[in-house]
Amino acid sequence: MKQIGFLGLGVMGLPMAINLVKRSGCSVLGYDVLPGQMDAFRAAGGAAAGDPAEIYQSCDIIFQILPTHPIIIHSVEQAIQYGKPGRIVADLSSTAPDIILDLFQKAQAAGMSLVDAPVSGGNPMAEAGTLAIMAGGERDAFETIKPLLSCMGTPVYTGGSASGSVTKLVNNMIGGAVLTAIAEGYAFAAKAGIDLQTTFDATRGGFAGGPLYDNKVPKLIRRDYKPGARIAVHRKDILNAKHYAHRLGVDLPITDVVLHVMDWMADNGHIDEDQIAMVKYYEEKMGVTVGQDSKSN
Repeated sequence: MKQIGFLGLGVMGLPMAINLVKRSGCSVLGYDVLPGQMDAFRAAGGAAAGDPAEIYQSCDIIFQILPTHPIIIHSVEQAIQYGKPGRIVADLSSTAPDIILDLFQKAQAAGMSLVDAPVSGGNPMAEAGTLAIMAGGERDAFETIKPLLSCMGTPVYTGGSASGSVTKLVNNMIGGAVLTAIAEGYAFAAKAGIDLQTTFDATRGGFAGGPLYDNKVPKLIRRDYKPGARIAVHRKDILNAKHYAHRLGVDLPITDVVLHVMDWMADNGHIDEDQIAMVKYYEEKMGVTVGQDSKSN
């Protein structure tokens, strides 16, 4: 039986790794820099690595979901350096396509495979094991790890290397536009004196409705900005999309608006709040408080 490693046991990684342990029937060796996350993984039946090198040196298949490009690059390069031909590394992070293509070529040169398999759905879907998983890379490598990916969600093969990363950018461009529109629409409703719960009840069955709408609008109404998905993480994907669009020679006018709002959130100290906290931008611009006891300023 192949030894499986999992690097990054954070808000997303921990429930994903736990589902992998419980549903795959395989031994999973996990690592995170935070001891509390390691304790939670161990309590769920996972095996705790002493350091990342233990995973790089011993595992045939390595999953990783890590926060920044430098950490992602270092991790894949270590997996290549200490690995052997046939190893598969699956990057579940939101990684820029250019970086994926470079790492893919390095893995290929060493006789290994890199699958870019970013996920979407946030912590609730990570816990439920129902994430959307967009996987690019060599088809054979994808088929090898597909049963393991299926423990964490629904994997869809998107094509060659970096196609999963580009697909995730599309997902987050659309999601960012929808979230920004929700924030703007509900600030508009509050300014007009319309009850927000009534607005939600009346619109959720129309074209505006959907899983994202149902998840985020109640948080907006409660003014609950505890992050299920942080603006900082989403903004990174928007910046990746802008960078790749520049390479393709195209403009992204709606995405520009989303980035403008996210930049304002960063400049005003709200970057680590939930995405729906972007309503604060519209509160400032419209002179209105949106949510419980909404009122114009």
